[in-house]
Parts: sequence; structure tokens; C-alpha cells
Amino acid sequence: MLRFDQVSKRYPSGFEALKQVSFTLEAGAMAFLTGHSGAGKSTLLKLVALIERATSGQIFVDGQNLARTHSWQIPYLRRKIGIIFQNHRLLFDRTVFDNVALPLVIAGHPHNEVGRRVRAALDKVGLLDKERLYPITLSGGEQQRVGIARAVVNKPSLLLADEPTGNLDPDLSREIMQLFDQFNQVGVTVLVASHDLELIRELDHPVITLEQGQLRHVRDSLAS
Repeated sequence: MLRFDQVSKRYPSGFEALKQVSFTLEAGAMAFLTGHSGAGKSTLLKLVALIERATSGQIFVDGQNLARTHSWQIPYLRRKIGIIFQNHRLLFDRTVFDNVALPLVIAGHPHNEVGRRVRAALDKVGLLDKERLYPITLSGGEQQRVGIARAVVNKPSLLLADEPTGNLDPDLSREIMQLFDQFNQVGVTVLVASHDLELIRELDHPVITLEQGQLRHVRDSLAS
């Protein structure tokens, strides 16, 4: 599902965020991406979603070589990928329903299908009764759940999460991680960037550790 082959990312300033990183995440697997602040976790996820491009090396998503992906193909690639951000990135002038529906509306799905899929996604994250509310009225944990529902409403085969529990208390963090585990159990490939080592230890999934942009440790079978 996801393969990095000697991938490096150097910014125009000269800062090298990733240095020859290689690993493979098989379809249907779940893994954690850890490392200190600035280790390269967010950069790695941005490269997968083609928010940024690698300087060298190759990245494959579901067999597609991102280095050979043209700009016009990026929206189609992203339909395979659900992305969850730490700061939610919700539209506060739209309802919970409209926030979750946005990817489907952009993709041109019929109105009745949008309603069905949005409510199914909200049900999965326990927010079906909140669909007409505005995000500003929700707690931080509920806002994060809206972000998760929006990420999975397109039924992506790959789910990426960038520090999704960074602003949450331990109990809410555990609930969010359990949601990712549930999506993984139904076949979604999941990669979660997190510095919460205690919570990661509670879940039995491979761990990729970055240090100053380099791959320092891979637990279990992720090494390429």
C-alpha cells in the first residue's frame, strides 16, 4: 500500500527534513510514526499526500509512483487517502454535516448518496446527533471526531493522521486511537504520527521512529 525507497526532502533553505528513508507499510496494516518535534513526521505525511514533493527517492501509494504523478492527477490520488490534522482544520461557518460532506461534494457525488455516507461516517465516530450543530459548539475531542469522519467519508484505502491526539486529554486520546484501530480492523491502512509513546505502547502495532530526518528504528516487520 505504501512504500518509501530512499526518500529525501530538502527545502530551499537547505534544511534536509528527511534523509534516505525507506520502509514498507503493507495494505491493511496499521503503524505509528514517532520521533521528536522536528524529526520529519509531518513532512513524511505531506509527501504521501503530495502536499509536498520529495527531493529524491521514490514513494509508492497503492502501486502508484508519486514521482510520476502529474498535478492534474493529485485530486484523484487524494480520494484514496484520508488525512487528519491535529488542529482539525474545520470550517466553523458550516455545520458538522457540511464539514463532513465537503469531500463528497467536491467529488461530485449525488445528493442522496452524500447524505447517506455523511451520516454513516458520523455514526462511526459517535456524532450522528450533532450533524446540525456548528463545530465551535463542540468540545475539542468532538471536533477531532468530525475531522476523522470527514477523512473517512470517501472510504479511503489509506488513512494518515498527524498528531491527532496532541491537544486531547489521555482518555480522549485513547478513544481517538481506538477509532483508528477500528478502521484498521475493517481493512483500512493506517499511519498515525504521534509522540504519545505511552499510548502507542498500549496498542500492538509496528512503530517507525525518525530522528533528525533519518529512520532510526522500526519495530516489527516494517523494514523494507
